[in-house]
Amino acid sequence: MHKTVTYSFVLILFVLLVVIRLFEDVLFYDPYLVFFKNDYLYIDSPRREILKLIGFTGLRYVLNTIISLGVLYLIFKDKDIVKLSTIIYIITFVILIAIYLYFVINPKQEDYYLFFSIRRFLIHPVLLIILLPAFYYHKLSK
Repeated sequence: MHKTVTYSFVLILFVLLVVIRLFEDVLFYDPYLVFFKNDYLYIDSPRREILKLIGFTGLRYVLNTIISLGVLYLIFKDKDIVKLSTIIYIITFVILIAIYLYFVINPKQEDYYLFFSIRRFLIHPVLLIILLPAFYYHKLSK
């Protein structure tokens, strides 16, 4: 595939990530969007439907993961990197969703900042930001 075409597809995938972020309030059920935009350290946790919240958070994570894996494949053209990244994404999801669920079920004001950070890893493509330079550095060191 020609580099221009590859970079065009990468750009399209990044635009998709931005679209998910821009339309998050329309596409996904997440009462914490408004909650964390306010002075959340001093207010009570919002009312929420736990199963619906976990489902939409999982859906958002899956969408970000699929797009991120596409970016990694297009940039590195290495199926082993995609396989390793898939394993990393799955393990990370299982660990983070369990912690997230704990915070959703047991909201405490002293835990809000940690909850906010865990939630960020689930709803934003943070792993892509970590994996891209890691694999790039690994490729350079070979």
